[in-house]
Amino acid sequence: MMTLIVLFLPFVAALLLSLVKGESVKKIALGFALAELVLALMVLNQYMIDPKALSFTCFWITSLGAHLNIDVSGISMLLVLLTAVLIPLIILSTFKHDYKNPAAFYALILAMSGALIGVFVANDLLLFYVFWEAALIPIYFIAALWGGENRIKVTFKFFLYTVIGSLFMLIGVMYLYLQTNVPHPITFEPHHSFDFDHLVALNLSFQEQCWLFWAFFIAFAIKMPIFPFHTWQPDTYTEAPAAGTMLLSGIMLKMGIFGVLHWLMPIMNEGFYANAKIVITLAIIGVVYASILAIMQKDMKRLIAYSSIAHVGLIAAGLFAVNEQSLQGAVIQMFAHGVNVVGLFFIIDIIESRTGTRDIASLGGIINKAPKLGVLFVIIMLGAVALPLTNGFPGEFLLLNGIFQYNAVLAAVAGLTIILGAVYMLKMYQNVMLGEVNALTEKFTDLTMTEFAVLVPIAAIVIITGIYPQYFLDLTQGDVDHLLKLVNTNIVTIK
Repeated sequence: MMTLIVLFLPFVAALLLSLVKGESVKKIALGFALAELVLALMVLNQYMIDPKALSFTCFWITSLGAHLNIDVSGISMLLVLLTAVLIPLIILSTFKHDYKNPAAFYALILAMSGALIGVFVANDLLLFYVFWEAALIPIYFIAALWGGENRIKVTFKFFLYTVIGSLFMLIGVMYLYLQTNVPHPITFEPHHSFDFDHLVALNLSFQEQCWLFWAFFIAFAIKMPIFPFHTWQPDTYTEAPAAGTMLLSGIMLKMGIFGVLHWLMPIMNEGFYANAKIVITLAIIGVVYASILAIMQKDMKRLIAYSSIAHVGLIAAGLFAVNEQSLQGAVIQMFAHGVNVVGLFFIIDIIESRTGTRDIASLGGIINKAPKLGVLFVIIMLGAVALPLTNGFPGEFLLLNGIFQYNAVLAAVAGLTIILGAVYMLKMYQNVMLGEVNALTEKFTDLTMTEFAVLVPIAAIVIITGIYPQYFLDLTQGDVDHLLKLVNTNIVTIK
């Protein structure tokens, strides 16, 4: 029941918030987001005591065999926690902005958080698909109504990409559904099912698994995104309002990674393994390609957008290397990337709001005027470049270790992310924060209390996760072991 409350509270809050008028809407939205965080922590505590107590199933569309079936695993718990931590920080980061129709703006943020949590806890494939599609609606309107100059064109491209990917997945969903044949829980007559356990039990042929793999993976790859399905991302991140960019980069792209872990690997394990080399190659091409483009960027927001493609490419390569180190690295890096990228985009928003520009060459010397910002910026940046004792290091080290076990050459190419990441992040920091102040930065002011309240928790997570990552690794160890068992039992057969 607690999981059900965590799932539906954001939707209830969004509905109530849409009725509120005036400036109080910001504080009410933050209050609901903090309540959701408290509930998520209670769910985490319950998960550590008895994970089975968090399952919930009831009839939803009985004639279709679809259930409101929700459950929490270690991986989904980590992503629910990530969502619950980041949403109040994202809402708080918007307090310095005045948005037209703020009730709708904050209601959409809360509705999106509910849909994202739905994706992470759904144990029924139709329910998963509904939440998958539902998460697109709020971010579409956030980007289209409150975005930049080219928001309509860019948002349409994003919408088109994701809808096409979802259509491929819908075909796969319906095919899997039609392959099931289980007793109805009331009539005991044979019927079809979307239930996760029934789908895992299917005896699909190798050919079926291979085409189903691509039907689902295209949708997941677009959402992450990885090369060559990434072209919507830089423009969308750039044109979306800061809060929208944080939602997209910090949480929404994790939907694709989670989809691979929760649905592809258990159900299409033979197809997963058979196509692993193709996906790893594409992902590592994306790592190098996006890193080089990041070095070339003049706009800070576009630089971080391309860096995100590089980081996600490394995570995707780790998923398909299929060993304990790579999977554990991918899972903990999801959490670390979400925290770091939200912090970086917020810092860029602070700089742009004070100077009116995101152009790297036009800035400089900000640390002389804003030492608090300079210190917190460097902590989050070092997390992004995976410096030891920061949150980026455990995941990146495990990922490269796991990819090396899969293929040493691919690992060597993927390892370029360490060098290239340091180049573009340190170069940006040097040009923006160091040196002499200029006409744009001479009146730059340090962090307000609200901005400080957003960045300090993010910096704290960067340090704490880097110093003691074992808690998160222990949380997901059982899931990783189970996934490895499912995939590895088919390796001999495929070879």
